[in-house]
Amino acid sequence: MSIQNKAYKFRLYPNKKQSILIDKTIGCARFIYNKMLNDKIEHYKETKQRLNNTPAQYKKEFEWLKEVDSLALANAQMNLQTAYNNFFKRPKVGFPKFKSKKRSKLSYTTNNQRGTIRIIDKSYIRLPKLKDVKIKIHREIQDTHIIKSATITKSATGKYYISILVEYEYEKPVVNLNKNNALGLDYSSHSFYVDSQNRKADYPKFYRNAQKKLAKEQRKLSLMKYESNNYYKQKIVVAKLHEHIANQRRDWIHKLSTELANNYDYICVEDINLQNMSQCLNLGKSTHDNGFGMFRVILGYKLEDRGKRLIKIDKWFPSSKMCRFCGNVNKNLTLADRVWTCICGETLDRDENAAINIKNVGLDMV
Repeated sequence: MSIQNKAYKFRLYPNKKQSILIDKTIGCARFIYNKMLNDKIEHYKETKQRLNNTPAQYKKEFEWLKEVDSLALANAQMNLQTAYNNFFKRPKVGFPKFKSKKRSKLSYTTNNQRGTIRIIDKSYIRLPKLKDVKIKIHREIQDTHIIKSATITKSATGKYYISILVEYEYEKPVVNLNKNNALGLDYSSHSFYVDSQNRKADYPKFYRNAQKKLAKEQRKLSLMKYESNNYYKQKIVVAKLHEHIANQRRDWIHKLSTELANNYDYICVEDINLQNMSQCLNLGKSTHDNGFGMFRVILGYKLEDRGKRLIKIDKWFPSSKMCRFCGNVNKNLTLADRVWTCICGETLDRDENAAINIKNVGLDMV
C-alpha cells in the first residue's frame, strides 16, 4: 500500500462576479510573482545576497492584494522560489522569467485547508473566496480521495477549468504478466507509429486537416488593427480552432492508449527526444502535430494502473539499422531506405524491423 496523487480536470461555469474575481486572482498571482522576482534581482545587484521576501510584505503598499485568495499568492511565491533555487542548483535550466499577461498560462493554485475546497451535490464546488462555483463533474471523485489543492485555469477562448489534486492509498494490482503478450512501437512521423505486428496507427493529422481554415482565420487576424475590438474577437476565433485541434488529438490519443493498455501486458517504446527531432530533418510540424510524447505519458500511467509495464529502451539503440534475424548493423542505412536487404539475405521492412527489435530488447530488460 502506497500514497498516490491523481488529478481530475473539470469544466467550471462561474457567474459574472466569480469570473471577475478569478481573473483578478490570476492577475494578482502574476503581479506578485513578477514583483518579488524584480525585488530579488535588485537586492542581489546591490548586496550580492539573496532576498527572502513574502507576499504579506506587499499588502500594505498594494491593498488590492487583500481582495484575492492569499493561498494563490503563497503558491506564486513557492513557484518563484522553486525556479530561483533550481537556477542556483542547475544553471542550465535558466534564470526565472517574468510572467506575461499575453503569453503566460492564465492560472492560479489554491490549497485545501480543513474543507475549504469540497464538492457540493456533484454540481457545485466550494472554493476559497469564490464560494460555490458551478462545475461539470464527468468522473466521480471517490470518498477515500483527499483533496489537496486545486488549480483554476482560464483558456485562450475564455473557458474556465479546474484541476483537482487528490491523495489516496493505492495498492498496485498483482497481474501475471505474459511476455508473449507484448508489443513494440517504432515512432513514425507519418503514421504515428508502426508496431511489431506491422500495423500502423494511421494518425488522422488533425492540424494538417485544419491548416487551410486556420491560415484563413489567422490572415484575417493579421489584417485587423492591433488590440481593437474586432482584433480580440478574431483572436478568440483562432484560439477556438487551436483548442478544437488539441481536443481532437487528446481524445484520439486517450482512446488509442486505453485500447493498447487493455490488450497488452508489456509495451516497448524508444526513449527518443522528440523536441530535438522537431528541430531537425524538417519534421517539426509532423512531430508537434501527432503528440507522441503526450501519448507515451498517458500510455505509461494507464499501464501502471492496470499493473502492466511500459518499457523505454535507449534512444541510441540502432533499432532500424539492426537485422532482427542475424544482429548485423547496417551503418550505411539512410532515412530514404524503407526496405533493405541484410548480408544474411533477409529482406527487411525498416519500420517493422525496428518495432520488433524494440520489443525484443525491451523484453530482455524485464
